[in-house]
Amino acid sequence: MTRFHCAHAWLPGGVADDVLVEVAGGRFVGVRAGIPVDATEAEGAVRLAGVTLPGLANAHSHAFHRALRGRTQRERGTFWTWREQMYAVAGALDPDSYHALATAVYGEMALAGITCVGEFHYLHHGPGGVRYADPNAMSEALIAAAADAGIRITLLDTLYLTAGVGGEALQGVQLRFGDGSFEGWSSRLDRLRGRPHVRLGAAAHSVRAVPAEVLAAFAERTDGMPTHVHLSEQRAENEACLAVHGRTPTELLADHGLLGGRVTAVHATHLSDTDRTELGDSGTGVCFCPTTERDLADGIGHARALVEAGSPLSLGSDSHAVIDLFEEARGVEMHERLHTEHRGHFTAGELIDAATVAGHAALGWPHAGSIAVGARADLVSVALDSPRTAGCEPAAIAFAATAADVRHVVVDGRVVVRDGVHLAIGDVGAALAEAIAMLSDRATNAERIGATR
Repeated sequence: MTRFHCAHAWLPGGVADDVLVEVAGGRFVGVRAGIPVDATEAEGAVRLAGVTLPGLANAHSHAFHRALRGRTQRERGTFWTWREQMYAVAGALDPDSYHALATAVYGEMALAGITCVGEFHYLHHGPGGVRYADPNAMSEALIAAAADAGIRITLLDTLYLTAGVGGEALQGVQLRFGDGSFEGWSSRLDRLRGRPHVRLGAAAHSVRAVPAEVLAAFAERTDGMPTHVHLSEQRAENEACLAVHGRTPTELLADHGLLGGRVTAVHATHLSDTDRTELGDSGTGVCFCPTTERDLADGIGHARALVEAGSPLSLGSDSHAVIDLFEEARGVEMHERLHTEHRGHFTAGELIDAATVAGHAALGWPHAGSIAVGARADLVSVALDSPRTAGCEPAAIAFAATAADVRHVVVDGRVVVRDGVHLAIGDVGAALAEAIAMLSDRATNAERIGATR
């Protein structure tokens, strides 16, 4: 048994002081508040200063997008310059380079207190869409990367068949995303196997990438699995869907049975009142990614209205313009303030729940995200004496802390980060720089070769 003594800990009932936590077999077996640090029961316990939270869950990630950070602002940085560079990175990756990049990215997540990631994975095949000898080589690279970084992963294997709502064919780098048919995707999915740190889930990329006639079969195939879908991220998606189907994307998913408690709609930015009612009445979750949504100028979604309609809220870092779930949590509230011109839409507790227990539930880990007996033993200690958090009340940490304030991270009872250092990877910044530089060289060389043809 391992014991931790938390100066302050975020328990299901709120913040408590002097909390002694006991761990065995990767689970919490004892959680007691009011135990002084010098008490006999606390002898030998690892002391965690600051406020200790449950593990954070990043419910929406595209790991390879991390290579774009700080590189997509050519001229004024439009969506199209961003997409051009995103495709260049996607075209340069192979299983080995993806493993190196994803390990560093997941290491950055661990440093930020993220103990579980939902990887919305659609970069499946080699150049031209040619399958690797192992058709799931890219998936396996991600699964291994999560293990090497010491975090859990829900692999949301993504169906991606068309380039637009009208059924346009994939071309160029997009060919790497597609399996040719629903059957091809399904048979490849059958070959994946879960592991102790892995949950297998699925995703329909969007109504642009999955034809309407396939949605019902996809919903049936993924029944019982955590299932995610990009939904109404941009107005153009809604307009195209209405033009082709006479329905909003949400209505189209509802028509084909792709809503419900196991489903999470990512972004859900441009919704009608009817859309919000459909999502809430069915218990469909929503995942907001404020730092990406503002980086890409997608717009401001209405999280409060969705939560009140009945949709559980989770959070993701998506394109990794920032990897900081405190910033994502604050972004939800601050975006609502900008839209409505008044404060106080979400409590700190609601935001922490979105970043912890709700995020884990959306990823198929229902026994994670809380410091309670029987739950997975994830702990994230956050400093209360940094320049950002000094003077902050522990219960208000969501409104002051950043990822840089995370000091100690435990995942399933194993210490992954100690005193702000990743124990397995060491210098995560150097690992990121090396992986991104290699990809940048490959992408540049590919552009040069293409220009000479």
